[in-house]
Amino acid sequence: MAKGRLRLDGNAMTQATEAPLRLAFLQTPSPMGDIALGLATLTQALQAAGAAGARMLVAPETYLPGYNQPDVATRALPRDGDWADVLSSACRDAGCGLCVGYAERDGGRVHNAALAFSPTGQRLADYRKIQLYGPREKAIYTPGDAYTTFDLDGVKTAILICYDVEFAPHVAALAAQGVTLILTPTANMEPFHHVVRATVPAMAANHAMRIVYANYCGVEGDLTYLGGSLVAAEDGSVVAQAGRGPALIIADMPENLNRDLLYTQAADYRPIT
Repeated sequence: MAKGRLRLDGNAMTQATEAPLRLAFLQTPSPMGDIALGLATLTQALQAAGAAGARMLVAPETYLPGYNQPDVATRALPRDGDWADVLSSACRDAGCGLCVGYAERDGGRVHNAALAFSPTGQRLADYRKIQLYGPREKAIYTPGDAYTTFDLDGVKTAILICYDVEFAPHVAALAAQGVTLILTPTANMEPFHHVVRATVPAMAANHAMRIVYANYCGVEGDLTYLGGSLVAAEDGSVVAQAGRGPALIIADMPENLNRDLLYTQAADYRPIT
């Protein structure tokens, strides 16, 4: 068994093992349309995560301006706006990368999007949510049509947003491209407890994937968020998980997994024709 240590973060206990890749997630209430507050919260979280040695911080879905804002489309942000420069500088100052969801304005279209910065502030990836959830999202957003991958400290990494990660074909497609880490900004609400309890760990186990799933907490409009943000390892084990309240959790990805327990379905699959 790998040597490890327990870390207590807010209302969640993290089992962190000594590993080369240290990741973090921010579970927080919505900024409720206040972009300045959202940027300040992200900057503060990046400073804390960077001081603890994290290489990437994952924040919730459409965190800017907030997921369940009534005027989210009018508050959507341009991909290359000043807000992105603020976050790039914050990553560089903290020495920690960031993956965060935002509502993206692209001409007459709005996308449920996410971007990722490196620990030096370099823009690594832009992604648009493929699987829009429910009538509200479909009324606001234009769906994305492509995966996005990038390198994070030698680990091939991708972004999926919330509902995306619940679709096995998307996770399998990324695994087939050699992706072993998925960063997932999310806005998971009552009553969908099974997603954090079962779906995300199962996706990790079934595709030998590491998944960082960063959710909101608290109430936003008519939605009550579940919290339960987590990091799942390739064997489906939950490396770290938050409770229902605000948390910034930092976790080391385990190295010494039992490789005999890991997925081999890609090699073993016998299609029926």
